[in-house]
Amino acid sequence: MATPYYLTYMIHYSYSQFTKDVKSLEKDIRAYSPEAVVAIARGGVTFGHFISSLLDIRNFYTINSIHYNDTKKLDDIHIFNIPDLERYDTVLLVDDIVDSGDTIEEVIKVLKAKYPKLQIKTATLFYKKTAKIEPDFSVHEATDWIEFFWEKF
Repeated sequence: MATPYYLTYMIHYSYSQFTKDVKSLEKDIRAYSPEAVVAIARGGVTFGHFISSLLDIRNFYTINSIHYNDTKKLDDIHIFNIPDLERYDTVLLVDDIVDSGDTIEEVIKVLKAKYPKLQIKTATLFYKKTAKIEPDFSVHEATDWIEFFWEKF
């Protein structure tokens, strides 16, 4: 179960905390035994890379979605760059955070429409309790905006 990560302002999510969190998810995700990892770009790419490396899963893909412009949520979700997952039975779909749940829900809908037999489990670093969907694997509950280390340069 995710531990609360209460925020009263925008916080910086550090590389050090990130590596600790990815390692904390390893055992549960390994038990699921995904054949491939699909990261929702852009937020899920760093997490996807690290978890696929940690689990030694070479089948790593990205799928693109546009639902935010900086911190502003857009009215619709555009899903594109859908990977070829025909040969897989189990996939881990990863993102940095489930905020409203709209994006991950739409990505799952698109993938299931294209690959109806595909079993999809989700993993995120953060999720909000108010989201439409709770990830299968997660570390923290979030109540505010998070500035991830990979967004700062």
